[in-house]
Amino acid sequence: MFTQLIDPLNSLPLTCLVALVPVVFLLALLAVFRYPAWLATLLGSIVTFLLALWVWKMPFNDGAHAYLYGAATGVWNVDWITFWGLVLFNTLSITGLFESFRRWLIAQGSMDVRVQTMLFAWAFGALLEGLVGFGYPWAVVAPILISLGISDLNAIRVAAIANNAPVSYGALGAPIIALAAVTGYPLLALSGSVGSVVAVLALLPPWVLLYLVSGKEGMLGAWPLAVVGSLGYIAGQYPVAVYLGPYLPDVSGAIVCFAALLLLLKFWQPKDVLGYGGKVLDSTQAAQQRQHGLTPGQVFLAWMPFLVLLVVVGAWTGPWSPLPKITWFTQQVSASAPVLHTTIKAVFKFAPFVGGTAILASWIIVAAVLAGMGKLTGAQFGEVFRRTFKQMWGALLVGVFIFGLAYIFNFSGMASSLAKGFSSLGTAFIIVAPLLGFIGVALSGSNTSTNAMFGKFQALVGVQLGMPPLLLPTLNSVGAEIGKPIAPQTASVGVSTSKFVRKEGDVIRHNLGWTLFMLAYLVVIAVVFYLVRPASMTLAHG
Repeated sequence: MFTQLIDPLNSLPLTCLVALVPVVFLLALLAVFRYPAWLATLLGSIVTFLLALWVWKMPFNDGAHAYLYGAATGVWNVDWITFWGLVLFNTLSITGLFESFRRWLIAQGSMDVRVQTMLFAWAFGALLEGLVGFGYPWAVVAPILISLGISDLNAIRVAAIANNAPVSYGALGAPIIALAAVTGYPLLALSGSVGSVVAVLALLPPWVLLYLVSGKEGMLGAWPLAVVGSLGYIAGQYPVAVYLGPYLPDVSGAIVCFAALLLLLKFWQPKDVLGYGGKVLDSTQAAQQRQHGLTPGQVFLAWMPFLVLLVVVGAWTGPWSPLPKITWFTQQVSASAPVLHTTIKAVFKFAPFVGGTAILASWIIVAAVLAGMGKLTGAQFGEVFRRTFKQMWGALLVGVFIFGLAYIFNFSGMASSLAKGFSSLGTAFIIVAPLLGFIGVALSGSNTSTNAMFGKFQALVGVQLGMPPLLLPTLNSVGAEIGKPIAPQTASVGVSTSKFVRKEGDVIRHNLGWTLFMLAYLVVIAVVFYLVRPASMTLAHG
């Protein structure tokens, strides 16, 4: 077995600086030189591999196997999920079901900008993040907010801030699945620990959203919307994250949030109907009620795909199901990390019935129902896959290269060297952990990639410091959520439906202040969990 060199340069600070070269190189390609993510991760993985051979003396044969097992994990554990999630989304878009759902939802709220913001930016945005991620919630939600009279720049900011809490469970749980793959910690345990932190984090954004669209008075005058909106999302998200896993918390959170908000609006409405900026709308404007023009059957059909997804994926991937536990073969290489008293494994398990296969099964059912009703033609079927490949080919390659890179980073000893160096910070690292996730996603644009890069390193630091094992990887993932509003790659997708195309810098600057405010809130949450609820971050809890 290969034995890692923790300090190959005989100077731990210098070794740590060299270990950071792949990270800095990758993030420079993405954020400074604006390379496409697939090319940046390919070049980054080449640099990482060469450094691992040269400085950390990683055996070439073992390293090649580690890279291949990482790449295969990226394809099967992440790409397989995100591809079928986008196929489902594009099927709804091309058949018109998504537009029907949007029209129905618009008709449920009053003309009050605060009500529409909670329904669309908060609940609908979480649903889109849960299905697709990758900046799509901004792109879809911002035009709806603009139609309500919010300026383009402020509409994008509202969509971005609303998108904070759901990101860890975005694209049907891909970031958590990545975190489990690199740390080796149980998927359900990580899903639950992230869910615990996200549940506290989600208490704040609805208040911020109401403030952004209507000012202080408007926010206070609609406090039931903030309370019900946050608790509704948490009620759907938290139990699913803890007891079922990472695939559906956003989808279930969004649906319960919709139900809670719509029920609230049956019994309570804001005293004054406000437009953007807190202006009271006149009686004619306030009385306007948008009509969706859909029959009950069309409304049910618009909801049907989400219900199928919840039932199939919930039954398929839940802890009661034997399907995800079926493994056809396992390949691995191991390295000893004696200074850290652990063994680092690069593992690929081919489990044919993983979450991505459950999402494929959901799509097959939805497509069969639509085809049987004449709603999905052969031409549309072809268009679904053409559109999906056009949108996804780059992201699919990123899944290959970032996991190969991450596996080499961990297997060679680079992550172990950094963990040994950073552990000198002691418990102060509790502040650094979310900051690393924040910086990683702000530069890479991907929570999944950030977890793949830093997840194992965070876990190793936790081992060194004797912290609850799930705490630092969890803070990495949730820190990455917070950084999304200032991520150039996310912003480039998010502005694609606005007049800020190729002006992402303006959007990022506009989002920065509130994003840093949310980061400070997360650091407080991190300290509280460490001091008050450390048991929720242990493996026994998961």
